[in-house]
Amino acid sequence: MSELSFEGRVAVVTGAGRGIGRAHARLLAERGAKVVVNDLGGTMEGEGSDAGPAQKVVDAIVAAGGQAVADTNDVSTETGGRAIVDSALNAFGRVDIVVNNAGIIRWAGLPDVDLDNLERHLAVHLLGSFNTMRAAWPHFVEQGYGRVVLTTSAGLFGLDNNLSYAAAKGGVVGLARSAKLAGEPHGIKVNLIAPAALTRMGGIEDDDAAAARQAGMPSEAVSPLVAYLAHESCPVNGEIYAAGAGRFARFFIGSTPGYVHPDGPATIEDVVANWEAINDEKGYYVPADLMAWTGAFLGHQFKEKPGSEVS
Repeated sequence: MSELSFEGRVAVVTGAGRGIGRAHARLLAERGAKVVVNDLGGTMEGEGSDAGPAQKVVDAIVAAGGQAVADTNDVSTETGGRAIVDSALNAFGRVDIVVNNAGIIRWAGLPDVDLDNLERHLAVHLLGSFNTMRAAWPHFVEQGYGRVVLTTSAGLFGLDNNLSYAAAKGGVVGLARSAKLAGEPHGIKVNLIAPAALTRMGGIEDDDAAAARQAGMPSEAVSPLVAYLAHESCPVNGEIYAAGAGRFARFFIGSTPGYVHPDGPATIEDVVANWEAINDEKGYYVPADLMAWTGAFLGHQFKEKPGSEVS
């Protein structure tokens, strides 16, 4: 198999000063991409800023023979998102790839979690993904090519003390699923990664890479799948993948066939009587988009019935 190269491509990686984002940036640079290493340099709770982490990653990439520039703009603002993409344009003349990895976490669940907690997560994870993707979008459309990798999380399956994080990561899925439809006519693909790695957010003090490797969950184990999703040969659009600890897997949103009530309005008792059929996973399907699901869910409405005509 020939080596997948990123020669001639320019990538923006947010949250790339440490951990998983750093691993993404370094792998893309090793394969020939010119990289904008974005990181505000704050705490994992989203407080403060420090230009050091982003610059340190850039220095390592340059020392290894790659090309990179540091950027410390805040993804959570519209101005910051534009400035991050402008860093790519100013330094390298184009942008081909946006990997949205920046994130925060403030552990809390109901009833203690407050509105500020939720809003901060939405600002960084969801709005941050939107801001950078939207800023790059016109350039992708103009050149007829673009790759976006957004970061979601297995946390969206639910955990009692990460309500805000899970809500934001669930929102990123909806963002990607709609963006992929807008991008298809323009050669733009938008996919998602759910990383499984030990980092500051996962409880590793001071981003101890040695401890993460010892536990079998280093950041570097996530990046090969991210790189493939960011490559021109990527075969999928709007999909969700998990990666880490040597395993790669797909998440998907499916629907059961369910129960179709034959005639007249259904009652609560009809729902109860057919509860097993409603939940039966046999024959489930994976809709490509909302219209595909609508066609399947409402398909029985358009089947010819005795005494009726179907045009």
